[in-house]
Amino acid sequence: MHKVSSKRQVTLPKDLCDQTGIFPGDYVEIFEFNGKLTVIKKVVGSSAGSLQHLKPRIAIRDNESLQDALHDCH
Repeated sequence: MHKVSSKRQVTLPKDLCDQTGIFPGDYVEIFEFNGKLTVIKKVVGSSAGSLQHLKPRIAIRDNESLQDALHDCH
């Protein structure tokens, strides 16, 4: 069992880090679903090119997009 510190920190067990390839200095993402936490190691470049298939809509200007986004916030 692991104790949460006063700073809400938890030490990851070395054996689990070894099994999952998590090393000091790595970044992890923590997700909550149905009251359970999941820790996932972030891999630099893993999402590179994932939006590459999307094409910009030249007809929409930056200012128009900004005004549309601001309008949706209110």
